[in-house]
Parts: sequence; structure tokens; C-alpha cells
Amino acid sequence: MVRKDAALKFDTSFDPGYGHGIDVAADVRRITARNPSPFTFHGTNSYIIGRDTLAVVDPGPDDEAHLRTLLDVIAGRPVSHIFVSHTHRDHSPLATRLKERTGAAVLAEGPHRPARPLHTGEINALDASADTAFVPDIALPDGALVAGDGWAIRTVLTPGHTANHAAFALEGTGILFSADHVMAWATSIVAPPDGAMADYMASLDRLIERGDRLLLPGHGGPVTEPRNFMRGLKTHRKMRERAILERVRTGDRTIPDMVKAIYSDTDPRLHGAAGLSVLAHLEDLVARGMVSTDAAPAIDGIFAPA
Repeated sequence: MVRKDAALKFDTSFDPGYGHGIDVAADVRRITARNPSPFTFHGTNSYIIGRDTLAVVDPGPDDEAHLRTLLDVIAGRPVSHIFVSHTHRDHSPLATRLKERTGAAVLAEGPHRPARPLHTGEINALDASADTAFVPDIALPDGALVAGDGWAIRTVLTPGHTANHAAFALEGTGILFSADHVMAWATSIVAPPDGAMADYMASLDRLIERGDRLLLPGHGGPVTEPRNFMRGLKTHRKMRERAILERVRTGDRTIPDMVKAIYSDTDPRLHGAAGLSVLAHLEDLVARGMVSTDAAPAIDGIFAPA
């Protein structure tokens, strides 16, 4: 899930090219599923890697038309591996059917799980977006290197958007499939309990340090200046944190009041996700002793300066 924001310079000039494979790098083709929404932009990007025996990154939603396009682009060539970045329903469900058609092994960090246990009485507002049936054939630890036919992919664990989020580096090329952690068109939603802001920021720092030259995300077009863009994302998150602290210090006590003030120019359809993003910041601020609340931080909690 994602949210547009005017604080960063986003690139929304993206042609999804539905029904076709688009060359985005040497031996890398992008296929965009036709599942546009305020959270997915024009749709979910799947990537096919290789020339003879292939790999697929993020097969996408369980959609018949998208499966047909993937198989058309695969064009009868063998597929050895299906990599899944995380278990939201716009990324992982088609892995099962694609495996049935190709015999490829499915690889991911692991099944879906929250970033923290649910608090007493808490309901996970994101249950409907989670592919809880997904189980990979092979669980990928951080740094795992999988060699294929003319390509090698290294796992870079990037928890934050979800607890099991992973990026995949195309070894020796400077290309990173960044999934929903970093996208050119919008910021990633970090929504508890599935995601955690402290994890997201640590993962962002890790990707900045890597110095990749090109990021191919799960939605929208490439990030062509990754380090500068990710530094901008980090600055944006710090600005959002300061805005939330200011709202708390000036008297806002509830998340809806903070969202109303901070996200006044945001599509109202995204206000629910914005509230969860504010909660993610508040969880982090409470953990760092900068904001107080009577119980565990919650979407309906009451917050005050520490």
C-alpha cells in the first residue's frame, strides 16, 4: 500500500503497457498487472529475468489475464525460480498457479506475519490485504545468493512495509528489485501491526549504504538516482515525525485529529492508510520516550507529550 505526497519529487510518468513485456534492463522485462488503485498506482510490476532459463520476481495478484501475459512473455522457456518480495495480495498469490504451470521453486523470506503481536483487543485492519496462505518452497535468509542460468540474485531483507519484505539484487549489475520499500511514484505505507517504522528506517539506511544504480520497484517506473531519492525519503519520514510531534505538543490527542491536520491535501480514500502510518510513527516515538500513551499505542489511543 502506498500514498502520494507532495514533499518529495515523484515520477508519475509511467506507461504500464498492459498485456506486454517491457524491456527495462539487459535481460529484464517488466509486466504490469491490470490492478490499478490508489494503493497500487497503475498495477503491480512482475519482472522476468534471464534469456534461456528464467526467474520471475513478484508474480502478482491471482489474475487470469496477468498469468496469460506472463506465460506469453516466458514463451515456453523454462522457469527455475519464482521470487516473492512480500505477502500482500497484489504480489504473492499468483505464485501458486505460476509454479503449477512452470514447475519453478517459490522463494521468499517466509510466510506472512505481523511485525509485532497484536495488543489485547486489537483488530488487524490489514488482514484482507495479507496472503496468509502463502508458504515458500525455500525460505531466504539475508544475503542468500541464488544462481541461475546467466544470472544470480542476492536476497536483501528490508522489513518495514511488512515484516517479511525482501528486496532482490541482480548480482553484478547494480540493479535492485525494491518491491514496495522504495518506489518512484509514492512513499510506502508502513502500517502496524504488519509493518514497523523503526524497521523501515533501518532498511532504508541499509539500501542507501548499498549504492545500487537502479531500483526496479513493485509499482510504477524505475528509481534512476536511488541514493539521492532514498535520502529524500528519509528526510520526508523525519519531517513527518516532526509534524506528528508538533500536533501532539499543540494539543492533538487522537490519530484522526492528526490525520485531519497533516493530510489535509491527501485523497480521502487514503486517510485510513494515513492513520496507520501515523500510528507507525507514534509507536516509534513512544518506544523512544518522546510521546506517552496510557496503554500500548493503538489506532484509537490517546497520546500526549512525554
